[in-house]
Amino acid sequence: MSTATITRIAAGNIGTGNIGTGKTDWLARADRVAADIAEAAARHDADDSFVLEGYQRLKEEGFFKSLVPAELGGGGAGYGEICHAIRQIAASCGATALAFSMHSHLVAAAAWRWRHQNAPTDGLLKRVAAEDLILVSSGGSDWLKSAGSATKTEGGYLINARKIFSSGCPAGDLLVTSAVYDDPETGPTVLHFAVPLKAAGVTILDTWHVMGMRGSGSHDTELKNVFVLDAAISGRREQGKWHMLFHIISMIAFPLIYSAYLGVAEGARATALAIARKKPEDANLAYLVGEMENAFAAAAMAVEELIRNAETAMPGPEATNHAVIARTLAGQAAIRTVERAMEVAGGASFYRRIGLERAFRDIQGARFHPLQEKAQLRYTGRLALGLDIDG
Repeated sequence: MSTATITRIAAGNIGTGNIGTGKTDWLARADRVAADIAEAAARHDADDSFVLEGYQRLKEEGFFKSLVPAELGGGGAGYGEICHAIRQIAASCGATALAFSMHSHLVAAAAWRWRHQNAPTDGLLKRVAAEDLILVSSGGSDWLKSAGSATKTEGGYLINARKIFSSGCPAGDLLVTSAVYDDPETGPTVLHFAVPLKAAGVTILDTWHVMGMRGSGSHDTELKNVFVLDAAISGRREQGKWHMLFHIISMIAFPLIYSAYLGVAEGARATALAIARKKPEDANLAYLVGEMENAFAAAAMAVEELIRNAETAMPGPEATNHAVIARTLAGQAAIRTVERAMEVAGGASFYRRIGLERAFRDIQGARFHPLQEKAQLRYTGRLALGLDIDG
């Protein structure tokens, strides 16, 4: 049975799938996108250019509105099915898949809040569906503390900030971000809002010249005296403290993001096996392949557990703990898979044309999303000890 077939079965089994029901087959669409962008991936990596073809194909196939509920005009895709679609795309182009996962988690979180909390996110979701908007997140770099300042002015706030890791910003429409307002009554308060990337005072800075995921367009975005209306503030929270919004984000975002890294590992594994099968029989080769297979299985199991948690849990400290543990395990195992893939392929892996050295560089990004390993261990340890997670 092929890996693609296994992926399709898995997507159906976790209750996400429209497979065989007459609805959109998002995995078939992902297959088409992956095939179309595979050749361009190496070029974008080589010249640090944005994966524009990938985003164009995603838009043509309806992916940017796929997670908007059907009753709000969107694709009504299952959450797990889009995770698996991201995984398939990443096997061809990790940068396209990773950037798309950042848009996807914003849409998925908004949809979850609309369904489960009756949150007024339907306006944004309807716009994503009707206008085919692309959302850009700065949450990974902001996290609980946020960054930048919000200064009160008549009718709203003036925002000054520099947001790093704004993945997909060259093609983005709205930056979903935050800044800190020094509230005279309650102290430092994080304000959440969205601003058009073409708004006055918003500038994309050409900063994304990096080790891996080079085509993701994760440049810095600078906001200089950007005016945000009072009515456009979508949320407020105490700076630096865990908030229900971040429990939702932790539960929803990590499965989508780490599906991209799992796909990179899967692509590396496939390349290594194709090379290894042409080699003369070697007593040590089977051991190396076995280590690679164990690592890949561990990564796949961790990501499936992330997806299961997102689909069945309710957000809170325990669900977040489950998510961040699985995120650490998924990242470690995906990195180990690619390392072993290079050993399996041998010296051939050192050549750019093979694609394994790009996978090795891309997979390193799995280390850097929140919660990074030491922060995760501290969170998990404090929760297990019955201590305050904000301590």
